[in-house]
Amino acid sequence: MPWNFESTYLQLPENFYHKQMASAVPTPQKVITNEFLMETLGLTPNDLEESVLCGRKKAPGSEPFAQAYAGHQYAHFTFLGDGRALVLGEQVSPTGERFDIQLKGSGRTPFSRMGDGKAALGPMLREYLISEAMHYLGIPSTRSLAVLTTGEPVFRETVLPGAILVRVASSHIRVGTFEFAARLNDINKIKALADYTLERHFPEIKDSTNCYVELLRQVSKRQGRLIANWLLVGFVHGVMNTDNMSICGETIDYGPCAFINSYNPSAVFSSIDRYGRYSFSNQPSVGLWNLARFAETLLPLMDSDLEKAKGKAEKALSGFTAEFQGAWRSGMGLKLGFSDVKDVELKLIERFLKLLEEHRADFTGTFRDLSTPAFNDSEFFKNSTVVDWQRDWREVLSKNGASFEKKQMFMKSVNPAVIPRNHLVEKALEAAHQGDFYFFHRLLEAVRNPYQLDPEHQDLMAPPFPEQEEGYRTFCGT
Repeated sequence: MPWNFESTYLQLPENFYHKQMASAVPTPQKVITNEFLMETLGLTPNDLEESVLCGRKKAPGSEPFAQAYAGHQYAHFTFLGDGRALVLGEQVSPTGERFDIQLKGSGRTPFSRMGDGKAALGPMLREYLISEAMHYLGIPSTRSLAVLTTGEPVFRETVLPGAILVRVASSHIRVGTFEFAARLNDINKIKALADYTLERHFPEIKDSTNCYVELLRQVSKRQGRLIANWLLVGFVHGVMNTDNMSICGETIDYGPCAFINSYNPSAVFSSIDRYGRYSFSNQPSVGLWNLARFAETLLPLMDSDLEKAKGKAEKALSGFTAEFQGAWRSGMGLKLGFSDVKDVELKLIERFLKLLEEHRADFTGTFRDLSTPAFNDSEFFKNSTVVDWQRDWREVLSKNGASFEKKQMFMKSVNPAVIPRNHLVEKALEAAHQGDFYFFHRLLEAVRNPYQLDPEHQDLMAPPFPEQEEGYRTFCGT
């Protein structure tokens, strides 16, 4: 099956989008394509023509458009929109699944403000690599079908090669999309967006007694699970504005994201997050704050009585905390070999995290070490307080039924050996800028099998040297 586009989003009122073609680029050329995702979408390499992937040629059924949305950026409301992106349409796969195909870096739109609508090669490759890593870690995420160079320069702090990312998502409906709808001061337009979202992502609840309350509850649960999964692998999104929060519960917009090395709950990598609003440990509270903004947009649909609507929203929002805590507790328990987490296990989890923080131990590597027979050889495990913790941990594990060795085997399946560590990502991007994609492909292959220890990838497991980690900063890539 070749391209099989539909554009159901265009059934919404015209306020929500602007139809247009992508800007012309001199010499579009694919530098990487995703053969695994291609198969899911029902495409072959022959379908990935540069002219289609850069947006200059319409595939059958495609009606390109930029989406309008708003958002709270660092808690300040502003009107936004796709300033450098176009949705080509919704690819309907052979199994009937629907995926947005979006071009990122495709040129100016009415929402570009002072921007040029372009993207540079490095940030687009970064999103490709890290979104694939998240997918194979089992975390819901947008994905990348391809990256193309455009043959034109992009001017930032320096002159960089231009690029376009072909992004694939269940949809690009955000909390910020609902905030935009609410600011139109037309309840019918809020309802149109909510009904479309229900039909597309939550058809099982669209006929429930109060489907809008249930929509808030289900979105809250998905976000709770998602953010718990981020914390379990040490992921820092970096820019959790409401316009970067997908309604369907996928990780979206890999700008200043990073993975922690030494365990630090206050870790911040974004160059513009000066006060740590989006730090590693703040992600759950920010997620709930964002959901409260979503809830505000739905109040007129929940009940004509505002106070009753607020009460229903507060009750629905409680699903976030319950889902987050449950997913985090059970996930962290599994990382330490516990099949169930009660008070005793929870205290051991908290003690272990405190020890990681005190000794600045590597988060990913230390959890992985616990699943190996010779983990006591590590310097971290020779500390007296850690030795005490080990004794108590093994005693509790012994009451869980299976042997210690079997527990370790299971732990290998939930504690990744390889993640896209920041210094490795930078090394891959630096080489790619020079036209050398060898290390990029090597790292990509490794993160697609994160729980398998391939001897050829042994060097990709190691944390950075202190001087590589100190002061590491990421950028939005605009």
